[in-house]
Amino acid sequence: MADDFDIIIIGAGIAGTTCALLCARAGLSVLLLERGEQPGQKNLSGGRLYGYALNDIIPGFTDHAPLERAITHEHFSLLTDSGATTLNHQQPASPSWSILRAHFDPWYAAQAQAAGAQCLYGVTVDALHREHGRVTGVLCDGELLRAGVVVLAEGANSLLAEQSGLIASPSPTSMALGIKETLALEPARLEERFHLEAHQGAAWLFSGNLCGSKPAGAFLYTNRQSLSLGIVAPLASLRDGPAAASALLSQLKEHPTLRPLLRGAQTLEYGAHLVPEGGLNSLPGQRAGNGWLLVGDTLRTCINAGFTIRGMDMAVLSARAAADTLIAARRTPDIPLHALYDRQLQKSLLWRQLKRYQRLPALLQRSGWYQAWPTLCSGVMADLSRADADVNPALWRILLRHGRRRGLRRLTADIIRSLQCL
Repeated sequence: MADDFDIIIIGAGIAGTTCALLCARAGLSVLLLERGEQPGQKNLSGGRLYGYALNDIIPGFTDHAPLERAITHEHFSLLTDSGATTLNHQQPASPSWSILRAHFDPWYAAQAQAAGAQCLYGVTVDALHREHGRVTGVLCDGELLRAGVVVLAEGANSLLAEQSGLIASPSPTSMALGIKETLALEPARLEERFHLEAHQGAAWLFSGNLCGSKPAGAFLYTNRQSLSLGIVAPLASLRDGPAAASALLSQLKEHPTLRPLLRGAQTLEYGAHLVPEGGLNSLPGQRAGNGWLLVGDTLRTCINAGFTIRGMDMAVLSARAAADTLIAARRTPDIPLHALYDRQLQKSLLWRQLKRYQRLPALLQRSGWYQAWPTLCSGVMADLSRADADVNPALWRILLRHGRRRGLRRLTADIIRSLQCL
């Protein structure tokens, strides 16, 4: 039977929409399916978009896309129970923006439609359809839609890919739970609290004692008139952690560093979703097969670099490699799809980024780090800023004293491992 489409893409997130846009531009017939009533409906809260990858696809997109604020202020805090050591950086121009996916994703899907992709929303894919061992389409509400290739861009919670036997369930150490909240805050008060000018934005990353001694991180982004707050913890941390996942965000909001920033902000939405954090070593062994291909968070390409989370730009890069593969497959149908995809991935910027940080997930899983280093930094800063009747010791003596308390050998090993990873 003839195919209804060259490509069917499941999921209208950043990765699925990018793949649809590029394939449609190349003249392929594309159907983009989304189970939400509109793209971005399931993407609660917001995030940070690094613009370099998208600007290659839509030059000058910042003039038209519904962006929130340009990130000009960077903060990174190591939290103890009651304090924080914070590193600040300010830059006049920004290569990244805060966005709200509920606003951004519909705009982005409209760009794919303008390029020729067909989009269906409010549609749930029940199963992949196979014939003679090949994926030949999808079943939606009992109806078969046929395609030459089905692209799975269903996100980190990739139930369809797992149920179809295309990928295995992730390990608790390579998948994290992101608990997010959007809070309304009027622009004047927001800009005053974060020391911003109009249209400027801040990104604030937190590490340290967020989940006891277990690995976890948190973020706070400023939008035009709201804040995006979230805490991200590996599933292994939540399984063995000191508190239930539902309590972690509430505890974070009461920390003395965050409480003044959030005072008076009203909750607009709250929820949770999975985040793939395993990096290169957690990618599925087979990333494409006979009539199917994985992309974005389903491919598990998100990078936790410790000081920032790289999700959306990695999704764009993976989708570009997927689109190049699908376009090339039309010209060279004799080469297996998985071989073409692996070739495109390994020569892409995505692969170089994944290789750059491939050792980092193991380092971030070292639970002792999350209490030792914040406590060390807090103690050193307290001694440096102390002024009383005694003469402060030399800096090297302060560092040595606190280092001995934490274990010089262990701290030195942490420094060496961090340098190797970063």
